[in-house]
Amino acid sequence: MKHKYRDRLWHGLLVAALVCPLAQAQSVGLPGLGDGESISLSAERQLGDRIARELYRDPDYIEDPVLDEYIQLLWAPLVQAAAARGELSAELQERFAWRILLGRDRSVNAFALPGGYLGVHLGLIAVVGSHDELASVLAHELSHVSQRHIARGISEQGRMTPWLVGAMILGALAASKSPQGAQALIVGGQAAAVQSQLSYSRDMEREADRVGYGILVDAGYDPRGFVRMFGKLQQAAGLNDSGAFPYLRSHPLTSERIADMQARQQLNTPAAAPAVDMAQALMAARARVLSQNTPDALKAWTQEAQQPSPQDGPAQRAGKLYAGTLAYLQQRNMFAAEQSLHQLQDLVKKSVPTYKSSNPTVSSPAALSVERWLRLLAAEVAMKQDRFEAALQQLLPGGAVAEWGRPELMAAAQAVQRLPGHALQAEITRQLRQRVFVAPHDAQAWNLLAGLLAAQGQALAGLRAEAEAQVARLDWEGALDRFRAAQDLAKRSRLQAGEHIEASIVDTRLREVQAQLRALQQPSSGSR
Repeated sequence: MKHKYRDRLWHGLLVAALVCPLAQAQSVGLPGLGDGESISLSAERQLGDRIARELYRDPDYIEDPVLDEYIQLLWAPLVQAAAARGELSAELQERFAWRILLGRDRSVNAFALPGGYLGVHLGLIAVVGSHDELASVLAHELSHVSQRHIARGISEQGRMTPWLVGAMILGALAASKSPQGAQALIVGGQAAAVQSQLSYSRDMEREADRVGYGILVDAGYDPRGFVRMFGKLQQAAGLNDSGAFPYLRSHPLTSERIADMQARQQLNTPAAAPAVDMAQALMAARARVLSQNTPDALKAWTQEAQQPSPQDGPAQRAGKLYAGTLAYLQQRNMFAAEQSLHQLQDLVKKSVPTYKSSNPTVSSPAALSVERWLRLLAAEVAMKQDRFEAALQQLLPGGAVAEWGRPELMAAAQAVQRLPGHALQAEITRQLRQRVFVAPHDAQAWNLLAGLLAAQGQALAGLRAEAEAQVARLDWEGALDRFRAAQDLAKRSRLQAGEHIEASIVDTRLREVQAQLRALQQPSSGSR
């Protein structure tokens, strides 16, 4: 019941944010819609920001550096390919957010939001069999954004009658507060109206298929991933989707779309059968455990790890051992977690010829990914045992300090916070500063940087980093509070060398946040 409610909440927020501009365009400073004109890029981004603010506050929103990194590794080549094909303009790349938000929900779902935000449920990551399948879903959603289907759909809503829009708003608000209230309000024609806004038109779906397929191929993915994903969705549709596949409701799967995708596949030169995707098996296992971590579910994951099936291949067995290791960690059974981890490492060494636990340089990108996920899991096990120095050693397999990837940096920062005065403290702080410079929307990096700066006696910089973390999550009220605290500290303290610049930055950022809050609270006129 919890997951069904959460799914209605996410979709309810989406519908409410899309339809409210029709009834309150003047009060929120957005342009009026209708007459067949699309809304401006800035107005669409503003809509996306409003929705994302709510999703960041949702209890099911999850920040997991490992899964975030995996999704980004798949996503980045797609964006590059879309730009190279001319499907993604430079203006769209600059003006939109291009952020992917992960939801802990175990249902199979992904959706595009206004302004370049995407939502991905862990349930989707858990069921796909290869990174090509997952990339095909991301390519499809990217195409909805690049072709501005959301803006075009909103313009279509401008022709709806006021009572229908009002019914949709009431239904969406009820869905965000009470499933029972939603069921009472969304009935008959109102239900059809709400459903129509959660579904793209057939023309839009076909266009997203066509554009997404081209992007997938140009990004270097196996296009059969698109076909296999369609097959899984078709199977779910044949089973009369019971609610576990909300993707089928927002992206209706028709026989015409399936036939078109199969025809496109036949035009490509047949490739060799895809190798077992062990890296995806590990990430799918992580998604399963993080989305289903009740005591009964954790017990089930450990039992699967202990009792392998004779039909399991290396990838399936590795996934079960990975899930079992994570489940043991959450049960605080450290001895069993260590055993499960060692079994997993031994299995991978035998199954992936190029895997070498002591050498970070391997010839196969797939092996490199598997090795990387195992090192991060080993560091996670060490951290749960409060063996922070051992965790750092797992993150530095060659013994030399290098530029860490994001999940390695997040883990290293957490370890060093528990080791005051550690020799790596300054280097990790430097890398975190560099990270937030190139990715100012990285709230988790800002929070970790705040902790390290405070530990080094840089209170003003630490408060500013806390504020920037709130900005990254679009929590303008929280950011205002932290910036004011930093400003007060600067006024009552004797600033050290370099802190005058930090105080000046705080003053500037405080004014910018105040301007954002005024824009949210006061009516203004939008422009098309």
